[in-house]
Amino acid sequence: MAERENHTLRVMREFREEFREFRKETDGNFIELKDRIDNLARVVAGESVLGRYAAAEVEDGLSAIEKRLAALEQRR
Repeated sequence: MAERENHTLRVMREFREEFREFRKETDGNFIELKDRIDNLARVVAGESVLGRYAAAEVEDGLSAIEKRLAALEQRR
């Protein structure tokens, strides 16, 4: 019975050390991935705002054309 307990403890210690090493390796990757995701979110938000400005310009241009067309139709 003592051999089983010793073996289990040994395996658990090895697992703990392996997990610590794995965690050290992945912590840096996690931070890098989080930074990339944050940057992508900022880019998407920026493009969304830029898209709104572009759409507003198009909308203004269409409104001006509609006003001219309405004025021409009234002249008939």
